[in-house]
Amino acid sequence: MKEFKDEMKVFKDEMKVFKDEMKEFKEAIQRDTENLKKEMAEFKDEMKAFKDEMKVFKDEMKEFKDEMKVFKDEMREFKDEMKREVKRINKQWGELANKMGTIVEDIVFPATRPVIRKYFNCEPEDLMMNVERRRNGKREEFDVIGACKDKVFLIEVKSSVRPEHTEQIKRKAESLLEFFPEYKGRKVVPIIASLSMKEDVLRMLSRAGIYGMAYREWEYMDILNFDEVR
Repeated sequence: MKEFKDEMKVFKDEMKVFKDEMKEFKEAIQRDTENLKKEMAEFKDEMKAFKDEMKVFKDEMKEFKDEMKVFKDEMREFKDEMKREVKRINKQWGELANKMGTIVEDIVFPATRPVIRKYFNCEPEDLMMNVERRRNGKREEFDVIGACKDKVFLIEVKSSVRPEHTEQIKRKAESLLEFFPEYKGRKVVPIIASLSMKEDVLRMLSRAGIYGMAYREWEYMDILNFDEVR
């Protein structure tokens, strides 16, 4: 009987120790759970703050994109307006030069060098306008002459291009080297220049092997039938 009581006492003591350990374990679990809940709450708050910041950022980006769109639209309108203004000024300038007879000086001659450089890949060594030459008892006038190492460009300016002008410039091209013997051996390239040219005029020049130089949509002077003649 005494042994049984002793065993029961030992068992009770062990149960007490177990209960104390379980209590400590529960308390530790509770503390860990509370800490986890606290950390989760802080994390949620941080995530909420991050989402709020992201929302503000998105709103700012949207405003920025809207402002950029407005700016681009304004720039496009400004460019279109400037393009229209350039065309208007060029047209008025061309009409004024035509009336005053200064198309060569004011429009064609300044455009000759860049046009030759662009299409024929050569830099004119000589560039002359309103040239009068006399050779062997003959006299001839040339509106613009541009000479590169292997080519001589004959540019005749007309206020309105007519069919007879093709024969005139061909005749001048054939006699050019007679008046400019210093360019002997170079290819003569005939070009008729005007303020504007219609499609039928360009087709006529192309068939004759003559380049047509005029304003391209009143924006800049250009050769309008380069590929067709080439």
